[in-house]
Amino acid sequence: MTTFRHSSLLLAVAGTALTLSLTACQSDSDTTSSSATAPAATAATSPAATGTSDVKESAGSTGSAGSTGSAGSAGSKGSKESAGSTAASTGSTGGSGRQVTASTPVCTAGDVRVTAARQDGPPYTHIVLTAKNTSGRSCRLTGFPHIQFLESHKQDVPAVAKSKPATPVVLAAGAPAYALVKLSDGGVDEANEPVSAFSVMLEGDSTVIAVTAPGSDGIAVDPAKALTGYWTPELRNGADDF
Repeated sequence: MTTFRHSSLLLAVAGTALTLSLTACQSDSDTTSSSATAPAATAATSPAATGTSDVKESAGSTGSAGSTGSAGSAGSKGSKESAGSTAASTGSTGGSGRQVTASTPVCTAGDVRVTAARQDGPPYTHIVLTAKNTSGRSCRLTGFPHIQFLESHKQDVPAVAKSKPATPVVLAAGAPAYALVKLSDGGVDEANEPVSAFSVMLEGDSTVIAVTAPGSDGIAVDPAKALTGYWTPELRNGADDF
C-alpha cells in the first residue's frame, strides 16, 4: 500500500513537471512568435516610409520638369530675340528704302513740263509754278526754280529759305510739284514791268525752260520785290508768308 502511494506520488510529480515543462515551452514559443512578429511589423512599416520617399522624389522630378519649362521660357526668349532680329531686318529694309529714294535720279528739264498760273488777286501779286513729271519714271526735284523775269535783270529771283521742305521731293510719273512766286507788293507806285514770258532753270540743270506768263496781258513784276519758294509736293496756299 505504501509502495502504491509512493508510485502515485511520483507519477503526480512527474505529470506536474511535464505540465510545467510544456507550459514553459509554449511560453517560449509565444515569446519567439511575438519577437518574430515585431520585425515583420517593422518591415511592413518600412515600405510605407520608402513609398513616401518615392513620392517626394517624384515631386522633385516634377520640379525638374519645371526646370524644363524654364528652358522652354528660354526658348521663348530666343523666339523674341529672333523676332527682334526680324524687326531689325525690317528696319534695314526701311533704311534701304530711303537709300533708294536718295538714289532716284534728279529731274531735268526734259523730265518735266513747267507752267504758271495766277495766285489770288487782283492785284495779282503772286503766281504758282507747276512742274509736272512727264518722263514716265520717278525723279527727284531739288531746290527751287531759278527764275529770271527780265532781260534787264539777269539775277535769279531770291529764294525764301523757310519754304524749303523737310524731305526731298520725289515725283512719280505724272505727279506735280509746286513753287509759289511773289511778283510785287501790289502797290500803284511800284516800279513794275510787264512780263509775257520768262525763263526757269531747275537746280543742277543749266537748260533754260521758257514759261508763258498767265493772263492775256501777262504779269507785272517788280524785280526788287520778287521772291520764289522751294518746290513742294503740295500747293501751299498761304503757307509761305512772302
